[in-house]
Amino acid sequence: MRRRQVELSLQMLAAILDLRYEGDPERPVTGIAALKDAGPGDLSHYSSRSYLEALGATAAAVVILRPQDRALRDGPVLLSDNPYLAYARASQHFSEQSAPDPGVHPSAVVAARAEVDSAASVGALAVIGERATVAAGAVIGAGACIGDDCAVGPHSRIQPRAVLDSDVHVGARCIVHSGAVVGAEGFGYTPDERGQWQAIAQLGGVRIGDDVSIGAGTCIDRGALGDTRIGDGVKIDNLCQIGHNCDIGDHSLICGCVGIVGSTTIGRHCVLAGGCGIGGDQPVTLCDQVVVSAMTLISQSIAKPGVYSGATLHAPHGEWKRNALRARQLDTMHQRLRKLERE
Repeated sequence: MRRRQVELSLQMLAAILDLRYEGDPERPVTGIAALKDAGPGDLSHYSSRSYLEALGATAAAVVILRPQDRALRDGPVLLSDNPYLAYARASQHFSEQSAPDPGVHPSAVVAARAEVDSAASVGALAVIGERATVAAGAVIGAGACIGDDCAVGPHSRIQPRAVLDSDVHVGARCIVHSGAVVGAEGFGYTPDERGQWQAIAQLGGVRIGDDVSIGAGTCIDRGALGDTRIGDGVKIDNLCQIGHNCDIGDHSLICGCVGIVGSTTIGRHCVLAGGCGIGGDQPVTLCDQVVVSAMTLISQSIAKPGVYSGATLHAPHGEWKRNALRARQLDTMHQRLRKLERE
């Protein structure tokens, strides 16, 4: 994705973003940049007090900020109760994503029983398997692999060298970034009588909703029997692992290096920060609107929305579990100690 060369006036930007403006309505804006890097033609935003010094020194043509921060800026502004969200929307008008011409590259391999819409694009050396379907406006990047019985929805993008194994259904307007593998076999084994690992056939698929983003190098395993499910609007960062038969609720956010054990259920509008892990002795369920902070291990289900944190040093499992349970009693023990001290 590249920056697009545009020229919008302050008044035009305000209309596009549905924001109130103050300043010269004809002030031209030709780019977008951070406060410290912005030049006299750039749009920028002020979303946190930690950038107060940068706001005072910026050369930006226009700054998006909150109405209560208006006095901090001597110059043209766009006023928003959520400047970062307004910036996110504005950024779309300064990006340019090349749209390849429809058609199938001569070097691509398309199976006889695959169906590729005439308005789709299939890049060089891509492979489309038997009974796979690629909808109108979809883009299959160079070297990408779409397995048997897969479906790629309208206007979705499978980036170069991404892989959809068999029976993976991707909804509309999704993006699967390079190096991602969706639909690999789940990690299912059980020991036999001799202590050797017996594989459990992974017979399910993967179902991905609309408007989903899957980061580079992320792996989403197919279900063992039923399907692994990723809901609408889910955003998954790079290098995440989502085990077989997980169910990720709509509009949840999963940051980089998160690991989720198979059969985990994540609710709607949850946030899993970088490096956290989800998994325990029994399948874990997180209710809607749970936020898990970075590097936190969640080993039990959570039934109440909120922010959860915690990490402890490793120890033999039994000792660690006893100490973890005792740690949860620290507040009660503290209250008892204070009572004893008063007495």
